[in-house]
Amino acid sequence: MDDKEFFRAVAERARLSRQEAADLTRATLETLALRLSYGEARDIARELPEPLRVSLQRERGEMQIFGADESIRRVRGRTGLSASEADRGVRAVLGTLQEAVSRREFEHAMSQLGKEYAQLVETAR
Repeated sequence: MDDKEFFRAVAERARLSRQEAADLTRATLETLALRLSYGEARDIARELPEPLRVSLQRERGEMQIFGADESIRRVRGRTGLSASEADRGVRAVLGTLQEAVSRREFEHAMSQLGKEYAQLVETAR
C-alpha cells in the first residue's frame, strides 16, 4: 500500500476529503509515535511508505502514557477537525494501519497501546 492508497482508505473510512485524511493520518501517526516505544515506532515506520515514515520519527527516550481519548484530543488540536471527525479519523487511521503493516508489528504496537486503542480498531471495521 502506498501513501496515496493509505490516504484514500482513511478518507473513505472517516468520510473526509483526501487532504483532510492526509493531515489526519500524519497527526495520528505523530501522536502514536509519542505513545509507542522508540523501537516500536521505528519498526512500524519501516513497514510504511516513505512519506508516512517521517510522522513516526521521534527522539529516543521514554514513551508517553496517555489514553485513546487524549490521542483523539491531540489529533483534533493538530488538525482542527471536529470531535466526531477526529474520533472517526483516528479509528480510520488505526484500521488502515492494521491493513498496511504486518500482523506481528501491528500486534506489538497494540500491546503497548492497550485495550482502549484495541477498541478503536475494532470499531474501525
